[in-house]
Amino acid sequence: MSKGFKQRLSYRLTRDTVLVAMALGLVLNVIQITLDYFSAKESMEKEIHALIDISNSPASQIAYNIDVRLAEELLDGLLRHPATIDARITDNDNETMAAASKSSPVSSYRWVSDLLFGPDRVFRQELQVPQLQDLPLGNLIVTIDTYHYGAQFLQRAGYTLVSGLLKSLILSAALLAIFYFVLTRPMLNVISALSQVQASTPEKVRLPIPANHREDEIGTMVGIINQHLETIDSSLAQLRHAESAMKNYSTQLEQEVADRTREISEKNEALQRGNRALVKAKEDAVRRARARANFLASMSHEIRTPLNGVLGMLGLALEGELDPAQRNRMEIALNAGESLLGLLNDILDISKVEAGKLSLENIPFSVRHLIEECATLHAQQARRKHILLVTEVDPDLPENFLGDPTRVRQVLNNLLSNAIKFTDEGSVRIRAAYSGGSLRIDVVDTGIGMSKEGLHRIFSPFSQADVDTTRLYGGTGLGLTLCRQLVERMHGQILVDSLEGSGTHFTVTLPLPIHETSGAQDLPRVDPRLKDIGIAMAIPADNPYRSAIEAQLRKWGIPIRGASRDPDGILLALASAEDKETLEFANDWQGPGVILADATGTLPPGRANHQLLSLPLRRDELLRCLGLAAGLVRSDDQQAHRAETIDQNAAEPSLSILLVEDNQVNQLVATSLLKKLGHRADPAENGLKALQALENNHYDLVLMDCQMPVMDGYEATQRIRQNPEWQQLPIIAVTANVMQGDREDCLASGMNDYITKPYKREELRAVIERWRPSDSVEVSGR
Repeated sequence: MSKGFKQRLSYRLTRDTVLVAMALGLVLNVIQITLDYFSAKESMEKEIHALIDISNSPASQIAYNIDVRLAEELLDGLLRHPATIDARITDNDNETMAAASKSSPVSSYRWVSDLLFGPDRVFRQELQVPQLQDLPLGNLIVTIDTYHYGAQFLQRAGYTLVSGLLKSLILSAALLAIFYFVLTRPMLNVISALSQVQASTPEKVRLPIPANHREDEIGTMVGIINQHLETIDSSLAQLRHAESAMKNYSTQLEQEVADRTREISEKNEALQRGNRALVKAKEDAVRRARARANFLASMSHEIRTPLNGVLGMLGLALEGELDPAQRNRMEIALNAGESLLGLLNDILDISKVEAGKLSLENIPFSVRHLIEECATLHAQQARRKHILLVTEVDPDLPENFLGDPTRVRQVLNNLLSNAIKFTDEGSVRIRAAYSGGSLRIDVVDTGIGMSKEGLHRIFSPFSQADVDTTRLYGGTGLGLTLCRQLVERMHGQILVDSLEGSGTHFTVTLPLPIHETSGAQDLPRVDPRLKDIGIAMAIPADNPYRSAIEAQLRKWGIPIRGASRDPDGILLALASAEDKETLEFANDWQGPGVILADATGTLPPGRANHQLLSLPLRRDELLRCLGLAAGLVRSDDQQAHRAETIDQNAAEPSLSILLVEDNQVNQLVATSLLKKLGHRADPAENGLKALQALENNHYDLVLMDCQMPVMDGYEATQRIRQNPEWQQLPIIAVTANVMQGDREDCLASGMNDYITKPYKREELRAVIERWRPSDSVEVSGR
């Protein structure tokens, strides 16, 4: 078949029609064969059942009379059916009374029949006589070879498929001839006539209409072509007229383009002048921003330095022996100084966010531990107001996330502080869950709430819900502003819902990724024996703490039962110092142990087998109490471990430390703290004196202030690192600056670590132990 013939419309119409007809015919044939298949199976069933029903009565009489000869005649008659290959009559003991069989026919197509109908079928009919229906006589068993029915079905299916194929071929030949004479040949005549049209004079040619096609689509198409040829003449005349008009318009257009080009040039010059003004304004803004950042850094240092000295001296004074009145005044002063430092930090943080100077860390941290730490920090504040502080952390919360724990802690502390501050009775709940790639933290209180107007301005700087709130509760209104800015900086969202007198609900959503190594290895180990012991719960069902404790116990697979129904479990009861009834009940408990959950902080240490669980709930503390109460962990083991740790810390040798600090108050605070930690400290007022001290004495570590007169800490560190003997000397930056880039600047100048003022004993201890020289024991021994 030539390529030209395959491109003809009649061939393609025939091909497509035949393909559709064959496909449709094939589908219909398959449907017909499928229906025939089920019909054949049903017919086989009916025919065999009819044969058995006919033979049932004589077979029953034969079995009743035990007539073997008649039984053989009956079975021989059944074998005359072409499908029957075995027939037998059995008695009640399944013993064969009479049997007849023949071999199955052999065919190469038998496997197809066996696949469709199975190789054979066994039919069994119980024999009974009408007069004695309750008397079983045995069974008539007929085995048939399904090939008799399968061969008939395959023959019919073959006829159906072959006839369908022949019909499709005949249809394709007929359609091919019809399409050629009716459609293709007239179209070829029209195409031949149309090919005679010349491009130079198309309007002078008219196409002939094929015979017998004046009224159909071909005649209509030829008539339309002729009409278009007639209109081409007039269109050419109009085109020539348009060419003349276009020449005139071209001249006018050139003049207009010249005018517009001149206007655009003038506007471009004006735009360039505007751009130069914008560049100049941007440079001025950058200079002002840089000046403001420098001012913030300077003011931060100048304000925090004396304030850190005040806090340090107050801390040292509180560690001495004071009478209660003096200690109370000192604690008030220390709390006021810390509040002032927190306010200063909030102002500086807001300034850093607005100036784009706030940097965020991206390190692994545990949200669960952070929430428990914040709740523990605010627990005493809530107890003083008799408020229940409840943590409800999802037990399935991933162990570690990637983010900035400092900023998340800052947001949570602000929300908790506000919730407790504006709640006089009821509870404050902290919920945490993770879903859809986002961490959600809810802080819900039952406090005074806010009006709709207050909700609109709650996140604005230096504003609270209303004037009465500021008058009654005080505050600057900076905390929630900082929370909003920090959450948005972490690409999250903070929402608030509140009604006056019905409490407030803050929701923080942060898109924190899960740390890759967070998995089962980070989960605490739960002793399987706890699942056998179980918990006897004595906390009221409506108590807010119970749901969080139950959720965690169920996560560990530890059964929970009522205290009255489980006298052999670990008693978990909520108690206080005034709750004598619960304490007596716990003292009389006969189970393996007792855990007293203390939400008031008033319970004294109880019996040896009584464990105190401080609320709000901490998961690791709950597991520790369970182990101790069940006797799986001994308290003396923990005490021995702590004593061993203390002995090891005490055995660490003292270090010789160079303290480079220009402020005398800070020198006194740091020197006192270092002495209490067991180290010797030599002060130096600036970097130049620090270099002189290093030349004259050996030091194990240097605490370096960054901003000092004569020579600051950065230059002093660079000078120290230039000396080969001091390349490995640990240098720790100590500064009051909190601006972005301070840590990077310290590390870039050659310092090893970075801490901020005010000086804190634990922070000093940690950084000293972290950078303790490995040969300090040998040095101290010389």
